[in-house]
Amino acid sequence: MDYKPTINLPRTAFPMKANLANREPAMLKQWEDNDLYGRLQAHTEGRPLFVLHDGPPYANGDIHIGHAVNKVLKDMVVRSRLMAGYQAPYVPGWDCHGLPIELQVEKKVGKVGQKVDAATFRHKCREYAGRQIDRQRTDFKRLGVLGDWDRPYATRDFSYEADMVRALAGIVEAGHVTQGAKPVHWCFDCGSALAEAEIEYQDKTSPAVDVLFPAVEPAALLAPFGVDAFDGVVGIPIWTTTPWTLPANQAVALHAELDYVLLEGRWQGRELALVLAAELAGAVAARIGLDDARELGRVPGAALELLQLQHPFYDRQVPVILGEHVTTEAGTGAVHTAPGHGEEDFQVGRQYDLPVVNPVGPNGVYLEDTELFGGQFVWKANETIVERLEADGMLLHHEPFRHSYPHCWRHKSPTAFRVTPQWFIGMDTAGLRRKALDAIGGVRWVPHWGEERIRGMVEGRPDWCISRQRTWGVPIPLFVKVGTGEMHPDTIALMHRVADIVEAEGVDAWYDDAVFAALDIDPAEWERVTDILDVWFDSGVSHYCVLDQRDGLRRPADLYLEGSDQHRGWFQSSLLSSTALHGEAPYRQVLTHGFVVDAQGKKMSKSLGNVVAPQDVMNRLGADILRLWVAAADYRQEMSVSDEILNRVADAYRRIRNTARFLLGNLDGFAPEQALAPEDLLPLDRWAVDRAHSLQAEIEQAYADYEFFRVYQKVHHFCAVDMGAFYLDVIKDRLYTTGRESAVRRSAQTAMFHILEALVRWIAPILGFTAEEVWAEIPGEREDSVLMATWYPGLFALDDDTQAAHWRHILTLREPVARAIEALRKDGAVGSSLATEVGLYAEGDAGEALAWLGDELRFILITSEADSDSLAEAPEQAERISTELGEIALWVRPSAHAKCVRCWHQREDVGASEVHPELCGRCIENVEGPGELRRIG
Repeated sequence: MDYKPTINLPRTAFPMKANLANREPAMLKQWEDNDLYGRLQAHTEGRPLFVLHDGPPYANGDIHIGHAVNKVLKDMVVRSRLMAGYQAPYVPGWDCHGLPIELQVEKKVGKVGQKVDAATFRHKCREYAGRQIDRQRTDFKRLGVLGDWDRPYATRDFSYEADMVRALAGIVEAGHVTQGAKPVHWCFDCGSALAEAEIEYQDKTSPAVDVLFPAVEPAALLAPFGVDAFDGVVGIPIWTTTPWTLPANQAVALHAELDYVLLEGRWQGRELALVLAAELAGAVAARIGLDDARELGRVPGAALELLQLQHPFYDRQVPVILGEHVTTEAGTGAVHTAPGHGEEDFQVGRQYDLPVVNPVGPNGVYLEDTELFGGQFVWKANETIVERLEADGMLLHHEPFRHSYPHCWRHKSPTAFRVTPQWFIGMDTAGLRRKALDAIGGVRWVPHWGEERIRGMVEGRPDWCISRQRTWGVPIPLFVKVGTGEMHPDTIALMHRVADIVEAEGVDAWYDDAVFAALDIDPAEWERVTDILDVWFDSGVSHYCVLDQRDGLRRPADLYLEGSDQHRGWFQSSLLSSTALHGEAPYRQVLTHGFVVDAQGKKMSKSLGNVVAPQDVMNRLGADILRLWVAAADYRQEMSVSDEILNRVADAYRRIRNTARFLLGNLDGFAPEQALAPEDLLPLDRWAVDRAHSLQAEIEQAYADYEFFRVYQKVHHFCAVDMGAFYLDVIKDRLYTTGRESAVRRSAQTAMFHILEALVRWIAPILGFTAEEVWAEIPGEREDSVLMATWYPGLFALDDDTQAAHWRHILTLREPVARAIEALRKDGAVGSSLATEVGLYAEGDAGEALAWLGDELRFILITSEADSDSLAEAPEQAERISTELGEIALWVRPSAHAKCVRCWHQREDVGASEVHPELCGRCIENVEGPGELRRIG
């Protein structure tokens, strides 16, 4: 007879082969055609609101793997908050102003003032940004990221630019904005000031020089040391790695409380008496080659204040001053001070009313009237200055020095401090630093070390230079008094009027002379500021321009999520602007993720050939594989990616997918209304639902804690171990061989239905496409999208401590049995576990669990026969094994009985029936009789 029709084989339209790369685009089109995002917002209206505010990527070039990580993490947050019962809108954004776009447009149309006027140039920049947004948006959507893609925010939009002006007006009104000539990081390639966030530190080799500043009156310098006279040169040497700043030198700084020694010695045939920090004197003498060095006296630095020194190559005298910034970490203990080229120099110079000299132009070339060095580029002038010092006998030592130095993050070129007139948001002018530090303490930082990091940065940062001397950006729309630079008395009202004009006409209106008449301003009395705002201000005030203005959003946002470099970037600019405007942080939580590296921990680089492009991954493996990799990686650290790593993730994906397919296939013909009540389920099925119930609580918490890697680990373990290696493996026999409508089969289907309803929700935030694919195949009426559901409420606990303990012990006992069967299989004695018989002997809790299973032990072990008894009854041939439950005894042997063609169990009663000579008695009961009964599983 053909018994195949009596077997309940799984059947489902859910394919085994995912074919994600081809299937996902069709699903994406369906989401767009059906306006899934809009329908989700309507469906969740009235729920508690969760706002993740998007930090805008820069609109330039294709997205890279770091973009993919960032956007997928955000999408997982949004989706998981939907599952948790929130309304979770997501408005993506783009940063559009700034130098990178200017440089791209310059390649096409030339520089402003040479081949194109400023208005045309800005128009081209705006068009370029729009094209980049369209390209990036396509890839972000392909990742499965849900959002308001048809209505994103972009800093190039007239409305956004106008709101930037309004935000600036609020900060000006609060008294935080000042103008002043202060030292700022300056990039000669940009031709503009840079913010702290635009600086990155790289190693650079500089000329380190020890330079002598001779005493104008040697006796005056000797006297504090108790020395009456010295027949030689007396002076104070400084050590610097920036010889190019020496033309701007105005003083030499000592520390008031450090001890300084007067060290006598012979140097290149000359007698020198040098003032050096006592801690450094020996090292300096060795470095410069000072022979026969001898200490003549010792005084604190304060004793030398205001003594006069001779500049090493200019005909001017400079004073000895005192500064807290002087240390003994390196150098001589005396610091060359040029207020025009350093923040600390500038601050200490103000205390002594030193001249602020900046002989360097915006292009890095000394001004033509700079004595000796006019017209030279500063980096090249280093060599010229060293030669001059040597020729004049003022160079005590010269060597290359490798050190960390600030570079422009765009051009990767070294920067310089220049004192220029700029606009600042003062950190201490109106208490902004204190308010910002207070606000930091009220934010949840994930990981926790983020709080310490941003706190340290805010504590030590200088005033925020918000002005830039570029073309493509939002102007600082201020009128200042001709001659004095005072702000117009009606500045706030004027700024709001300008904002209205910008909203209607764009920023070009500010540069049109018609703006004077429109605002009733006399251009002879008031001049227009032409600087533009720092791009970090653009994105930094998005809390005002987006959260405060867009319906359905609110400030503070629940979460800001960006890379770990944004503590010095967007997180900080947002914090400072929000605190200045509103007195509070713009976010309740801040999450940071690490950067992507290859499998060896190296940064992605085209030259290394280790770049993994998200577009390639999606075209080859599918977006869900990329999303699963993001979830599996611990984003708190560097995230490694390679083809091998992605292939391993694809294997894990297949395990999850196959689990869902098995569940779907065996729910064929099942309807939710056929589900049994919890108390009517077999104990094994109740255990499985209980396992899912416990796991769901852990998964919900992991999502709430943004620990997506924990979700991945738990879901994968559940599918591979709890389900694949135990439960689903055990119930195959019951599903396939018992009556199609039998209670024992319906019990398993009920459990599988509940588990699948939970599983599809667990994976929905991560495997966005696959979850929808599974959702569409689950029996029963339901919403169009899994995201319209919440965490599954139909799971239930076992509520039987004794049974729970039995299952723990049974799972422990299965392990030595499985090892013994595997040994037989490797030896070729058996082909599968159903070809074996087992004897298992134990005492105590383990013995009670075995006794509870009784003759159903064979189903749990997936063997054809299984006997159990107390340890005392174990035969001599049984192997004694030590387990965490104590000693057990075990024997496993091949079955000598015939194989049932229907269930494949090898049973003694196969052949006992003349009608069904190939079936075991159990299968005959299931084919012709009322069906077998099960007590456990």
